[in-house]
Amino acid sequence: MNNQLQKETGRRRLPPWLKMQSANGENYPKIKKLVSSNNLHTICVSANCPNIGECWNTGTATFMILGDICTRSCKFCGVKSGKPLPVDRDEAKRLAGSIKAMGLKHAVITSVDRDDLVDNGSGFWAETIRTIKKINPEVTIEALIPDFDGKKENILRVINAGPEVISHNLETVRRLTPVIRSRAKYDRSLGVLKFIASAGVTAKSGIMVGLGETDREVFETMDDLLKAGCKVITIGQYLQPTFEHYPVIDYIPPARFKQYRITGMEKGFKFIESSPLVRSSYHAEKHVDSGVKVKQFMV
Repeated sequence: MNNQLQKETGRRRLPPWLKMQSANGENYPKIKKLVSSNNLHTICVSANCPNIGECWNTGTATFMILGDICTRSCKFCGVKSGKPLPVDRDEAKRLAGSIKAMGLKHAVITSVDRDDLVDNGSGFWAETIRTIKKINPEVTIEALIPDFDGKKENILRVINAGPEVISHNLETVRRLTPVIRSRAKYDRSLGVLKFIASAGVTAKSGIMVGLGETDREVFETMDDLLKAGCKVITIGQYLQPTFEHYPVIDYIPPARFKQYRITGMEKGFKFIESSPLVRSSYHAEKHVDSGVKVKQFMV
């Protein structure tokens, strides 16, 4: 059992459906060693993802660039917050080389928020994607980006770097956004997704449930995402990282997650991953649409 689930167990008994695959297997130690030896960060570790064993063993990993200290302090997130270290300019090459050594088929790249940087880190994002593709031409990439303060020129840098999927998480419903997200705004996030979709890129988002939202609010969020052009969504159970974070209001049973998926597909989503242990990058390789031709813009 990983640390996050152990902490949850200490404050409230987990329901039987919240069981995870052990973090082991043939590929797991290899990826763990490469990540550590190359001084890389993964959201799998930083956010205590319950699917780390399954994903690493099937050839998918989610890397976190621009350090592991976030300039924001969201009440749901286990990533450290504070003053980030200077940008590690060699990180992109180390990451690209590690992806090649790991033999990954699909890589999900995310980052901490870097509100301390003039371009919010978007330039380094673009450099990282291009470097990965140069060294690993067969690897597909999902870029799980922050909101970049909603600045289109920053989003364009990522779009023009050519990832197959660009995702940005709403995290929760409109009503709860000011409560659990730091600095981020619900409508601004929708605007980011709309801009991505308008460029012809597969736009993806994710939300957590169990924060006190209603089913009606979940379905309204689906409608908002579809209007923005987002056709891929992940829905998973929120788990409280520490005692200082926002508490779990409810554990949503598997039948409700199944209904979320059925309703969402009826509404028009192309892909929906919806179950208690689903996280943003769960089965991410399935969300790549190789038929999409990305428009090129000038930054």
